[in-house]
Amino acid sequence: MPMTNEDSFFFMPVKEVCHRAVVTCSPDISLIEMARVMMVNNISGIVVAADEKPVGIVSLRDLRNLIAEAAETIVSLKVRDVMKTALITIHSSDYLFKAIFLMAKHNIHRLIVIDEFNMLSGVITDADLMRIQTSSPLYLVQEIESAGSIEQLRLLGQKMTGMVRYALKTNADTQSLIQLIAHFNDALVQRLIYILDRYHNVRLPAGAAYLSLGSEGRHEQTLRTDQDSAMVYRDDLSHDDIAAVRRFAGEISAALENIGVPLCPGNMMASNPQWCHSLSEWKELIEAWIFHPYPEAMVHFGVFQDLRVMHGDISFEAELREYICECARCNSIFFPGMARNIVRFKTPLGVFGRLQVEKKGEHRGKLDVKKRGLFALTRGVSLIALEAGFMGGTTWFKLERLHHLQVISDHDLEIILNAFTFLLQMRLRTQMNALLSGNSVDNFVDPAELTDRERDLLREAFKGVETLLDILNCRYQLDLLAQ
Repeated sequence: MPMTNEDSFFFMPVKEVCHRAVVTCSPDISLIEMARVMMVNNISGIVVAADEKPVGIVSLRDLRNLIAEAAETIVSLKVRDVMKTALITIHSSDYLFKAIFLMAKHNIHRLIVIDEFNMLSGVITDADLMRIQTSSPLYLVQEIESAGSIEQLRLLGQKMTGMVRYALKTNADTQSLIQLIAHFNDALVQRLIYILDRYHNVRLPAGAAYLSLGSEGRHEQTLRTDQDSAMVYRDDLSHDDIAAVRRFAGEISAALENIGVPLCPGNMMASNPQWCHSLSEWKELIEAWIFHPYPEAMVHFGVFQDLRVMHGDISFEAELREYICECARCNSIFFPGMARNIVRFKTPLGVFGRLQVEKKGEHRGKLDVKKRGLFALTRGVSLIALEAGFMGGTTWFKLERLHHLQVISDHDLEIILNAFTFLLQMRLRTQMNALLSGNSVDNFVDPAELTDRERDLLREAFKGVETLLDILNCRYQLDLLAQ
């Protein structure tokens, strides 16, 4: 077992910990035979495998319940008759933080580990994790799950910042680090919703949903991402239930601010009545944004299109996404119009690749990596994905799927992926440095404070942004449109 410390534990691959020999059985043996296998091996659960792939799992709890409810049928049953097939798996190359979250999310004590070919590789348990590290931030997710007040969540949010600082010191890969932040943010929000319900009598009625939008909707938050959210509810919701939806929206926005999540400067939040509508009202707005894409409509659509249901009726997510795709397909000028708005955000590359910085104001000598780079990448990739007929997921996921659909070439994929990853990493490191020095957190980077190597990589990243802008120009014939 490798030595671990707080800096490295979360980013150890599962395969470094998963050394336990996995005991399996066939789905076609009897329950009596299966129980004997479990007894001989002194195990509390057994993985059911067929052709070396996991197909189910049976626990002692399953057997106990079966004996209590249908003891007379046990002799005639086979394993496949009782095994659970909705398996919670993890890849051996995934990081331990993902294992921790999966166990906490599903309230389970073991995960089935599979390799890159989805073949059974082993089993990892919560005891394995506890045994190798008892003083790390491993317990943070458990602390979140047991928090009983908004103030406790605020303090845990500060702990999360410290954990990210440790992870940055280890040079953990940016995508995994962003996923980790997204996991913790989701856990904080879900616990906050529980606390509002349990201790403040604030809850969302049935037939409604709280939507995360923008970077949170894409699972791409950094340390200080503003609140971007909305509410949606059924058209037939009662007046009292609509009032409860609006109360929930106001309370959660205020509570998020209390635990350190800033309000959206543009007020694109659930607490704003303009972002709290019935399903049919949202569909009318979506149609207006797409068929009449004036500047403000483009901004609103750009934030809304990355929606996902954080809490409530999950069916709204698919219905809204499907409606967006349908409306976009019906308007031939929508995609060129959105693309033209995106390419207006030029990169800060001057003659001979020189980095152009702000000439005056509080950000003099700095450049905005979000406005001058990440904005074009996230919006541009989302737009092309929408035209290809799909929504949702991270920018990394969308790029990989567009590549799979042969919309983006091998060469362009690598350039754009590298650009997006580096700019997000630069944004995250800049925000962390600002927090540690007690300064306000923003998206501005001072090239003078970077090493020569970092400046070179920053230039290459902006060239990657220009590659995407060129794709948008060519794909939607924006030069002809301008004429």
